[in-house]
Amino acid sequence: MADPRELSISRLIKASPETVWKIYTQRTGEWFCPRPWTTPVVDWDLRVGGRANIELASPEGERHPHFGVFLEVVPGRKLVSTGAFTEGWVPQSGDLDFVRIDTFEPEAGGTRYTSIARHWDEKTAAKHRDMGFEQGWGAVADQLAALAEGDA
Repeated sequence: MADPRELSISRLIKASPETVWKIYTQRTGEWFCPRPWTTPVVDWDLRVGGRANIELASPEGERHPHFGVFLEVVPGRKLVSTGAFTEGWVPQSGDLDFVRIDTFEPEAGGTRYTSIARHWDEKTAAKHRDMGFEQGWGAVADQLAALAEGDA
């Protein structure tokens, strides 16, 4: 039975895990939020405890900064991050706290990309689902796939 605190999306991308990882980590601003939104700021330090800061921008110019840290970094295979802490392990609270787990597994000559949002409780997961998790994160996964397949 699936954990009711967990939401996820998965895509088979026709590119190697190394290529998908490269696009994910080096061209993040091009795919990280659903268009027409943009990601004008990506400030990452890809190491455990390193910054995982992002700023999203709406077409109308609203800016939404998100600050976090990386909990696990396995180059080419896995990234785990959270907004529950900022750099230096400073706790911060929010109304949508979760741990994000992104994996890049070889499959069928390509990559099985999976992104999981693991929430503290079922209520927060339901809120995230109702906000359009599947559509939003699905669109982002499609954008990542398009870039990686074009780069393969």
